[in-house]
Amino acid sequence: MATHAIKVPDLGEGIAEVELVAWRVQPGDTVAEDQALADVMTDKATVEIPSPVAGRVLALGGEVGQQLAVGAELIRIDVGAGGEAAAMPVAPARALVPAPASARASTPASASASASAKSAPAERTLPPSGKPLAAPAVRHRAAVLGIDLQQVPGSAAEGRILHEDLDAWLLRKQGAQAPGPPRYAERHDEEAVPVTGVRRRIAQRMQDAMRRIPHFTYVEEVDVTELELLRARLNERWGSERAHLTLLPLLVRAIVLAVPHFPQINARFDDETGVLTRHGAVHVGIATQTAVGLMVPVLRHAEARDPWSSATEIARLAEAARAGRATRDELSGSTLTVTSLGALGGIASTPIINAPEVAIVGVNRIAQRPVMKDGAVVARRMMNLSSSFDHRVVDGQLAAEFVQALRASLECPALLFVE
Repeated sequence: MATHAIKVPDLGEGIAEVELVAWRVQPGDTVAEDQALADVMTDKATVEIPSPVAGRVLALGGEVGQQLAVGAELIRIDVGAGGEAAAMPVAPARALVPAPASARASTPASASASASAKSAPAERTLPPSGKPLAAPAVRHRAAVLGIDLQQVPGSAAEGRILHEDLDAWLLRKQGAQAPGPPRYAERHDEEAVPVTGVRRRIAQRMQDAMRRIPHFTYVEEVDVTELELLRARLNERWGSERAHLTLLPLLVRAIVLAVPHFPQINARFDDETGVLTRHGAVHVGIATQTAVGLMVPVLRHAEARDPWSSATEIARLAEAARAGRATRDELSGSTLTVTSLGALGGIASTPIINAPEVAIVGVNRIAQRPVMKDGAVVARRMMNLSSSFDHRVVDGQLAAEFVQALRASLECPALLFVE
């Protein structure tokens, strides 16, 4: 028997180790040359490792969630009598998409997988090995439920079976009208969910930011009545010719006008070297919720964009992040981040700084409230800005002056269009 050991390839950029986020094959499976074997994740992206040889899988070199060093054995394949294959170089790893793709084979909440499961084919197509493709967690759950995976149509690539496919099979088996549990019945089930892939990266970054950065948050209310009226008029006037304006590109414009007067805030702080780098360029991180966690695509050179250009690019970046298509460059290099929970309500928040930046601007919901204006109570559209700062390099007064500059531009929106 001739065997071929495939090792974790050098993915460049000084990467010393990767996280194993999904196996595409299992021991005993037959694989073809260039077939995907596993997905691994670096700090920024998920990378697909293909097979340089054809053969049968003998052993896997790790478990999902495990950190593997570059050069460590990833998988061992029986290549049969053709021993010369063992000398072949490892095929180049294929970059898939940024970190959200890691949930493709391991996260049941994937929106794309859910859509595929609903339209799963009625007939089961098995891989050449004749063995259904499924992650270990899916196989275990199927065994517990007594489900024969040979009977379950897989909705993912290459017919891989997901948790949603098991759910769909159970519904078809039991019937959609099967009675549910009693309304007030006690529940004693629990599920241990390993924090891996994107979720682990987010957890590590948030923990590191809170541990290393002394945060303070400054909250100010802003009267956006005139801003909302202007926004509506601009959309009515240019709606068929230009991008739809939301609040976000107008806030970005206010930030662009403010930061030349507050260079300490549009900056990145390297606390290991003690160097604060002030940036002339305004690269705004746009915190974006995706199916697998929070991503921060970057609106580059916001200082060179009008509100419509910013709106177009923000929409493109958000769609790319949610679809798992954002590139490494689109997910790095921000100098100041904006996060918005306005659509979900809430009057204030304490956003965590996107290290190594030193500031983050948080947007809360817009609500009509009674306000005293010129001696009378009037209805105004009000919004809070909740902004956090790195107290090592940004003093309270500077932070307050920066937020007040944003407020001045937003409350008199004509200023957004005047240099």
